[in-house]
Amino acid sequence: MLTRHHPLLSPSLGSQRALTSFHFGQAGRGEKVHIQASLHADELPGMLVAWHLKQRLRQLEDEGAILGEIAVLPAANPIGLNQNQNSKLMGRFEAMSGQNFNRHYLPLAEPVFAAVRHQLGADAKANTRLIRAAMRAELARQQPQTELQSLRHALHSMAFDADIMLDLHCDSRADLHLYTGTPLWDQCEPLSRYLGACATLLAEDSGDYPFDESCSQPWWQLRDLAAQAGLSAPIEMACLAVTVELRGECDVNHEYAAHDAEAIIDFLQHRGVIAGDAPPLPPLRHPATPLAGSEDLLAPHAGVVVYRAATGSLLSPGDLVADVIDPLSDAVSQVCTQRGGVLYATSDRPYATAGLGIARVAGDTAFKNGKLLTA
Repeated sequence: MLTRHHPLLSPSLGSQRALTSFHFGQAGRGEKVHIQASLHADELPGMLVAWHLKQRLRQLEDEGAILGEIAVLPAANPIGLNQNQNSKLMGRFEAMSGQNFNRHYLPLAEPVFAAVRHQLGADAKANTRLIRAAMRAELARQQPQTELQSLRHALHSMAFDADIMLDLHCDSRADLHLYTGTPLWDQCEPLSRYLGACATLLAEDSGDYPFDESCSQPWWQLRDLAAQAGLSAPIEMACLAVTVELRGECDVNHEYAAHDAEAIIDFLQHRGVIAGDAPPLPPLRHPATPLAGSEDLLAPHAGVVVYRAATGSLLSPGDLVADVIDPLSDAVSQVCTQRGGVLYATSDRPYATAGLGIARVAGDTAFKNGKLLTA
């Protein structure tokens, strides 16, 4: 195992943070895998999964079983880890700018296409090498001006050329689910099976450039730009980038973490990054659905929320999800799904204000437009 430290831009006199990455296998051999956890620093299940992964990968490296290059970042956001207010970790938004740590990564497709359009040819693998070299050059030209920009730049520079990028997150209360690009579902399906995901939500552009899309989206955008320019050059979907939502914020325990780490190992065996025969693919719990088909259920008024359906449940239109009870007026409102699908996440707040989002259901028919992610 090789340990590397990546200093961030110092935000103030006498203060500097760094990212730490752990590397297994051999660079340039086989597929490159980038796995990071807790980019939203208050989402801790992935940090424990990354620790379990480190232990397993050390063992596999000693056995000579790693056939690619695997980087693990257990704490991908040292800025957010130091944002504590009244004993509560505030790790989703940077305190200085108010920006989400998982938004606003550098869009690469257009500058990269301008650099490579006259060099693209009929060899897809050669095109991938050409595109990655142009991506590297574009990222090297960037000059971060703030600590947050330097964090984004450091993470993007480590992961842009990965064949597989797993960004480990969690929701408030949830069953395990995934987000990935629509063109990547065939590559992602084995991961969904091994992890036992209750839902996989697909989009080509969810809005505001989250980290997973900064790694994968340029490939289908470059494919489309080449087609619009009349080029016949094949463009691979060369980066499988997946946001893995590891249940809820409180689901931090060794049983879950060991299971999830082993499922990732199984997937990497399936891809050929780790030697050995991967276990047979488990059943798929639910087919992938469009992120634009995710139904948000809102509290109609303030009150106590009582959930009547468990996360991971497959619901039909009209099924009851929660009661919202106003103990002053005795009003009881039943919140039901209108479209049906998998109840994949709920709020962790037992008290709702009027209009609060209290649940999300993955339906199979797209009906939304515009930005598809929450703040």
